[in-house]
Amino acid sequence: MKLGVLTNLFGNLSLEQVLTKLEAMGVEAAEIGCGGYPGKAHCDPKVLLSDPAALEEFRATFRRHNMEISNLSVHGNAVHPDKKIAKAFHDDFTDAVLLAEKLGIDTVVTFSGCPGGSPADKTPNWVTCPWPDDFLAILDYQWNQVLIPYWKETAAFAKAHGVTKIAFEMHPGFCVYNPETLLRLRKEVGDIIGANFDPSHLIWQGIDPVAAIRALEGAIYHFHAKDTKIDRYNTARFGVLDTKHYGDEIHRSWVFRSVGYGNGLDYWRDMISNLRLVGYDKVMSIEHEDSLMTPDEGLAKAVAFLKQSIIKDPKPTTMSWA
Repeated sequence: MKLGVLTNLFGNLSLEQVLTKLEAMGVEAAEIGCGGYPGKAHCDPKVLLSDPAALEEFRATFRRHNMEISNLSVHGNAVHPDKKIAKAFHDDFTDAVLLAEKLGIDTVVTFSGCPGGSPADKTPNWVTCPWPDDFLAILDYQWNQVLIPYWKETAAFAKAHGVTKIAFEMHPGFCVYNPETLLRLRKEVGDIIGANFDPSHLIWQGIDPVAAIRALEGAIYHFHAKDTKIDRYNTARFGVLDTKHYGDEIHRSWVFRSVGYGNGLDYWRDMISNLRLVGYDKVMSIEHEDSLMTPDEGLAKAVAFLKQSIIKDPKPTTMSWA
């Protein structure tokens, strides 16, 4: 495995400055945001696709710092019920695919998205229970009339341009939010659909990341190294569904943390070992969203923690003691 970082945590710095910083820390791969929620601070596909010199300089910047581009990230909601919003996210995704084709990158990370509850809605509607029966009708509309048709068509476009892995981050608030929903869409659309496995979004739902890794064997296309700390006192009183602002840390039932600050070394080493057991041996990409630490401190601590845990050498083909 390689150690990577999603670079948008340093959106105030130039790409050159970010890669200089990451190289000095021993990071080997960069995940580049190029639209949608991650923004375009380090990569605007429209510019790079229209300017060959800019595209070559973009490539050269990574070569100068011995840095691999692990994937492009363009998280968004391309099935948003507001057509203008949906089109902006869709266009960002298709531009990312066209840029990935130019760069020889086969993986683009995004969200599945979440439609409205009906064609008349203006905002997304995330369903969390089956009753009253209105909610099942919403799910039927969202999946069968919007989500599946959209991703069948969009996946065909991606595949035609060399992107063979669309990695959905399983995120509550979107239709694909856990292994079950990821596998459902994969069954309908094909194996171009896989997971960007971010344990932080699973932990607070009560999902065991190792069990999820095993359930997704063969379908994990990328990995975000981010942790979650469950506050046992607030959870005991209020449960895990929490809409308080992320900055109200002391009152929340859970908060995102740098790896090691939500769960310990043994927890993460077990997760990493199980990634190898199911055949994932690519990049662990640190995503910094720890509101208690600055990006510099949070990243430094995450890098130091993962360096103790990542399995670097290829998996042995023979056992020396057998």
